[in-house]
Amino acid sequence: MKLATYKDGSRDGQLVVVSRDLSTAHYATGIAQRMQQVLDDWNFLAPQLEDLYQSLNSGKTRHSFPFDPKQCMAPLPRAYQWADGSAYLNHVELVRAARNSQVPESFYTDPLMYQGGSDDFMGPCDDVVCPDESLGIDFEAEVAVVTGDVPMGVSPENALEGIRLVMIANDVSLRNLIPNELAKGFGFFQSKPATAFSPVAVTLDELGDAWDQGRVHLTLQSTWNGRKVGLCEAGPEMTFHFGQLIAHMAKTRNVRAGAIVGSGTVSNKSVEVKGKPEWTKGYSCIAEKRAIETILDGQPSTDFMKFGDTIRIEMKGKDGQSVFGAIDQQIAPQAA
Repeated sequence: MKLATYKDGSRDGQLVVVSRDLSTAHYATGIAQRMQQVLDDWNFLAPQLEDLYQSLNSGKTRHSFPFDPKQCMAPLPRAYQWADGSAYLNHVELVRAARNSQVPESFYTDPLMYQGGSDDFMGPCDDVVCPDESLGIDFEAEVAVVTGDVPMGVSPENALEGIRLVMIANDVSLRNLIPNELAKGFGFFQSKPATAFSPVAVTLDELGDAWDQGRVHLTLQSTWNGRKVGLCEAGPEMTFHFGQLIAHMAKTRNVRAGAIVGSGTVSNKSVEVKGKPEWTKGYSCIAEKRAIETILDGQPSTDFMKFGDTIRIEMKGKDGQSVFGAIDQQIAPQAA
């Protein structure tokens, strides 16, 4: 099934069920008011929502209405936890190679992960508001999952059983703040503003055989200022699957229902064309594009985002239809 949260003036919005083709929606009022309610009581409430979803798809609901992504908050507007990994090691390798730095061997066996702000997410069509465009505004196209309760010490295989929903994300980064923050040794903070998520979150069955071994085997599309810059395959080159990322989180603590786990920037390796490397799938963040330029030309030539720029992130199924709806945002200055 597909679930979304509509804006209603509150912090947590109103839960709606959305049709498979994203054309219509129905309030879930008689079952649950908020997404977190469903995650807290999944086994009881999810089957009821599934019944409503099937009725909506068959045209048997009386009070459905046209679905409008612009009315959406993030599917889970605020979460108990937002933990973002860096599961695509090619991304790390490129960024490190651009500054002549080796990737430590431990990175290939122990996932990288940071804990981001989870109290203030953006809706899929909300502006990305930034105080200053000189901060190095960048998009990051990612896949994310929402968990139920997962116990401490869970195995990667069993951790997959804790996944309830899948989304895509724009993990906005302010690149010019990152070096000084990382140099302090405590990781990202000001350099990671609010994250945006897709209009809908979907259950695993909606992905069919595209969900395999903890990975989504579909193409993540990134379109910057109307130009498609990324057609990255999210499945094959994901070094750590979502079960491994969740198990990493749960090594010394319980992970509770409503935790969101990100994949990190979806990234694909280069292919050799006439003896030279080419990144034919494009990129899912500007920092990676700049790293490629540095490797090839000795310096970056692509600027970060400016006020007025737009970014659209979307993932389509094997039938060509949008799975999660599109993140479609504009970069905007902070109001005086």
